[in-house]
Amino acid sequence: QVQLVESGGGLVQAGGSLRLSCAASGSTFSTYVMGWFRQAPGKEREFVAIITWSGGRTYYADSAKGRFTISRDNAKNTVYLQMNSLKPEDTAVYYCAASRNYGGTDPHRFGSWGQGTQVTVSS
Repeated sequence: QVQLVESGGGLVQAGGSLRLSCAASGSTFSTYVMGWFRQAPGKEREFVAIITWSGGRTYYADSAKGRFTISRDNAKNTVYLQMNSLKPEDTAVYYCAASRNYGGTDPHRFGSWGQGTQVTVSS
């Protein structure tokens, strides 16, 4: 199993930007599809973005399209989420997750999860 550690969260004003990072260890990073999810208080965990093994394919939730960019550096065992034009409704704990297979955006398809990083967007 791969171990994941997120970083880069924080407090930002609406319209600002943050870049989240997720460092992987314990297994071959390039053999995992990586995803970002988020969970706001009182809400279910929701899909944000996904990237395939070599980074050749990405997919975004409608709420993230045009504002967020997922990328990965397999040499650094790290996946990133660049978030621009942040809105208060983006406030949540953000999690990265790993899956051996590209099986869609259902969080249950991801077997490894980080501990999460808090993103708070003030209006």
